[in-house]
Amino acid sequence: MISPIRHTVAVLLSGAAVANAATYSIASNADIKQTSSLLAWDLLQYYKGNLTGQTPGILPGPPPAGDYYWWEGGAMWGTLIDYWKFTGDDSYNDIITQAMLWQVGPDKDYMPPNVTASLGNDDQGFWGMSAMLAAENKFPDPPEDEPQWLALAQAVFNTQASPDRHDETCNGGLRWQIPWSNNGYNYKNSIANGCFFNLGARLARYTGNTTYADWAEKTWDWMRGVGFMDDKYNIYDGGHVEHNCTDINRAQFSYNNGVFLLGAAYMYNYTNGSDIWRERLDGLTDATIRVFFPDNIAYEVACEEHMSCTTDMLSFKGYVARWMATATQVAPFLAPKVLPVLQNSAKAAIASCVGEKNGQRACGFKWSTGTFDGSQGAGQTMNVLGAVSSLLIGQSRPPVTNSTGGTSKGDPNAGSQSDNFKDKYLPPTTGDKAGAGILTVVILLSVVGTFGWMSTGV
Repeated sequence: MISPIRHTVAVLLSGAAVANAATYSIASNADIKQTSSLLAWDLLQYYKGNLTGQTPGILPGPPPAGDYYWWEGGAMWGTLIDYWKFTGDDSYNDIITQAMLWQVGPDKDYMPPNVTASLGNDDQGFWGMSAMLAAENKFPDPPEDEPQWLALAQAVFNTQASPDRHDETCNGGLRWQIPWSNNGYNYKNSIANGCFFNLGARLARYTGNTTYADWAEKTWDWMRGVGFMDDKYNIYDGGHVEHNCTDINRAQFSYNNGVFLLGAAYMYNYTNGSDIWRERLDGLTDATIRVFFPDNIAYEVACEEHMSCTTDMLSFKGYVARWMATATQVAPFLAPKVLPVLQNSAKAAIASCVGEKNGQRACGFKWSTGTFDGSQGAGQTMNVLGAVSSLLIGQSRPPVTNSTGGTSKGDPNAGSQSDNFKDKYLPPTTGDKAGAGILTVVILLSVVGTFGWMSTGV
């Protein structure tokens, strides 16, 4: 289904008897590249968007049509852009470009109409962060008559900075969902605001425009003020506007920490190593390792013990590994603390890749077990790819800016003509708000009793 791949991969795929323990290695940079190559191939076996009659850009779904929501496609392309950056393998660049451009929507802002019924700020944000990654990594620019990576990232940011997305409930902050009619519109959460913060910090560094940095500062302050991030840098899921966000769901997800950690690293870099951002970044990094890397192995604390993880949650580990690795490039003081943890975690990750289904290799989710746990899918494979490929961070080029070699063309006004949904959807009544819940799942862990409404369509 994919463009022709090197002969060694074809041989390995046809030889089901080959031991995965020998196939996956991180003993040297050459081994890391080879293992990453195999994992990238395996990941794309879950993608059908380049087949006749299928939709480019998305993994099979959303449920019940398939397991995956729209956002995870955008996250996957970010993983593969980093794979290209780390390894230099451009085998999938055409697929990545086609996918990223196919989903931009009529206003070129990553709000395609066919996903409106479950469109969250975080969903849009993940696609925007992948576009930003393409600009920072000097991923090949699209044809001139197509939307450009930087402009797409700016469009996502500008739509989210619009007054239409912000209100006085909970003293500010983005809601989870974008249209008023969507379940979950009455919920403000960390990942939606984290994606916005992350984009703002990166756009500030890339363009030098202080407006982006001002928004990033404002978002950080709001997270602290509302209590979604506490004094120990624990980050909690969110709260409901009808309770002024005081009913904080204290579930902790690794991608919340990761998205803020990377954004804080960019703010540290943008501010030329300011003391305040160093302190914040250092504290957040310590908290991330403490909570999500027990024994220096990635662990999804909210759901892994009892394997109550949703499809979305099964993909978080890989993003965190990539974001932590990139943070060491823009905030080098983190490297001695972060890189050994990522190395150890990646070693555990490849030990899970001894599963097999229909002759295809499979990686598991619970890396701490030292073997395959029977859980497999695009998210699980993406996790291991992110963990392994990011070990090459030391030999890869740091993210560029407009003044250090960036070539992507921007548009400060991108997204200004985007649909604000007000003409199509009426705001919910009080009764609607009271009955609204998070769209895709409610997780109840009775032994802890701390979980309430929780988002899974990120």
